[in-house]
Amino acid sequence: MKKKSFERKKELLDAALNEFTMKNYENASLNTIIKNAGISKGTFYYHFQDKQALYLYLLENANKAKWEFMNRQIKENNTDFQEKDIFEGFKIQAQLGMEFATLFPKYHRLSMMFANEKDNQIYEDAKRVLGLTAEVMMDEMVQKAIKNGDFDSRFSKDFILKVMNFLFLNFNEIFGTEEDFKLEKMVQNLNNYVDFMKNGLGK
Repeated sequence: MKKKSFERKKELLDAALNEFTMKNYENASLNTIIKNAGISKGTFYYHFQDKQALYLYLLENANKAKWEFMNRQIKENNTDFQEKDIFEGFKIQAQLGMEFATLFPKYHRLSMMFANEKDNQIYEDAKRVLGLTAEVMMDEMVQKAIKNGDFDSRFSKDFILKVMNFLFLNFNEIFGTEEDFKLEKMVQNLNNYVDFMKNGLGK
């Protein structure tokens, strides 16, 4: 997106967020977004190259907002991750993630819709362009956890990474009912999920 702002930027982003949280990427209509934002096509194309550029911009905003929220909460609560194993760290991050989802439900819905794009090219494009490499983050966390002795030494780093990446990337496929999206239920599911990983992989 060009740095220069424009009068109805907020309306465009709101319209785009509504469209991308109601439909998958392929079925989302750029014409509908432009119409609901009340702008001309010329204005849109002056600021964004196409629908994909707009979609990636929204994902970047959502991701940035989430991490800013989580880092702020961690700082305000003086949370010390050094004293916790990787599993307790996951639980803290999960709780904060759920709080963010409650405060910003459309951003949360967007991330859920994005997770369902795993078999489509847009998913790989987004990971490459935005640096949404959960695998890299997981690799760093696992390496640190191995040094700290959080995992059973029977398991290799490669095995741990494959299992944990699979479990996290497929969480939504296991817990995808309407009930599962309620905050208390989500926290409960995530805590149980992490306990399952710890009891299966930890000492």
